Amino acid sequence: MELLFDTANLEQIKTYDRYFPMTGVTTNPSIFKAEGKVAFFDHLKRMRELIGPERTLHVQVTADDAQGMIREAHAIHRMVDNGVYIKVPVTEEGLAAIRALRGEGVPITATAVYSQIQAFMAMQAGANYIAPYFNRMENLDIEPRETIAAMRQFIDEAGSDSRIMAASFRNMAQVTSALLAGAQAVTVQPKLLHDAFGMAAIAKAVEDFKRDWTGVRGDISIADLTE
Repeated sequence: MELLFDTANLEQIKTYDRYFPMTGVTTNPSIFKAEGKVAFFDHLKRMRELIGPERTLHVQVTADDAQGMIREAHAIHRMVDNGVYIKVPVTEEGLAAIRALRGEGVPITATAVYSQIQAFMAMQAGANYIAPYFNRMENLDIEPRETIAAMRQFIDEAGSDSRIMAASFRNMAQVTSALLAGAQAVTVQPKLLHDAFGMAAIAKAVEDFKRDWTGVRGDISIADLTE
């Protein structure tokens, strides 16, 4: 399983990388909007410095035609590095761009996926990752669990190297549902992870254990017992 952070915020990456086994970072224009009018390529370079070359960085194009997408992909690779995964929406023009870029060896994350046919075509076009939008699918009365399971069946039966990276989550129940349905990766807002580990029941359990220990031994740690 791969866990990616869905953010372009440098402080969030620094902070939550200490806690969670993050394997990469995904961005899109809406995520970048939250950062204000930052210097785009400089910001991406700083993100790469934070996560290192061994983890994946996924950056979305903004053009809506194949040639524009290809041109933007080349610019991202030229200005950042050739290891960046280019996020391409699975439209007809997007499929044309994916096929052309994969022919050049450019790593691709197929995004804005809502349907099985989109996933199948993205897989056939050679996308490395396929990103179905879990919460947005639910909002459209599309069953995301069944859809992701069908996508995984396509991939497994074809012996494809494509991987499902589920995205667009409102809560952690959706994240675990996507993984149970067959997604090999999820990209999650760091705050969603933070909130999941901040529930009162966890804090109470930790406090109860501490109280039981100090009730017997006082204010002394296990490490202190070795001295």
